[in-house]
Amino acid sequence: MEPFEALASCLLEGDADQAWACVQRHPELSRRAVYQDLLTPAMQHVGHLWETNQITVADEHLATATCDFILSKFAFGRNEKPSAGRAMFLCLDGEQHYLGLKMVDSLFREQGWETKYFGPSLPLEFALQTAESWKPDVIGLSVSIVYHLPKLKEYAEAFAALPNKPVILLGGRLAGLYDLRSYITEHTVILRDLPETEEWLADHETGGLKNGRTEFAPPPSVFEN
Repeated sequence: MEPFEALASCLLEGDADQAWACVQRHPELSRRAVYQDLLTPAMQHVGHLWETNQITVADEHLATATCDFILSKFAFGRNEKPSAGRAMFLCLDGEQHYLGLKMVDSLFREQGWETKYFGPSLPLEFALQTAESWKPDVIGLSVSIVYHLPKLKEYAEAFAALPNKPVILLGGRLAGLYDLRSYITEHTVILRDLPETEEWLADHETGGLKNGRTEFAPPPSVFEN
C-alpha cells in the first residue's frame, strides 16, 4: 500500500491521531512535500472512491474534515520571520473545495506573510470590503466548478480595480484543466501546483513579482480539494 493510501484510510476512518502518525512517519519531507506528496494524493484517492461509489458522501465529508484538522496542526505555531507582505485567500461564492487553498495559506505564513484565510464560498461583496480596508499585496482565488467561471471574471476584475493593485493568484482544479485567460486580468497569476507556489514565493523574496505569468498549463493544480 502506498503511503498516501494508508493516509487516506485513516482520513476515511476519521482517525486524526493515526492520520497524524502517518504524516509523522516521513520526517524527511518538507511541509510542501507533505502537502504535495501525501495529503493531496490521499484526498484525490478519496475523491476517486467517492466518484466510483465505493464510499458515501458522508465518508468523503469525514475525510475532508480530518484532513482539515491535520492541516491545522501543521499551521500551528508562531512565525518569527519578518513580514513579507499581506495575502488573503478565498474560494469564489459557491465553491466548497478549500483544502488546497488552506495549504497555500500555510506556505505563505511559513515564509513570513501575514495572511487572512477565508476558506470556502466568500461572496465578492464581503471579500472586497476586507481587501479595501486591509490592502493585501496578494489575493489568492480558487475555482473548481465550470459554472462558476463567470464569477471568476467578476472577482478578478473587481480585485484588479483596487487602488493598491494587488497581485491575484489563481488556482483550483479548473486552473490546471482549461485556458482561463478570458476570465482573468493582467494582474492574475496562474499557479498549477505547490512547487510553483514555492517558486513564486522565492521569486517575490528576491524582488521579482510575476505579475504577467498567466499562461495556460496542464494539470495538476494548486488550491485543489
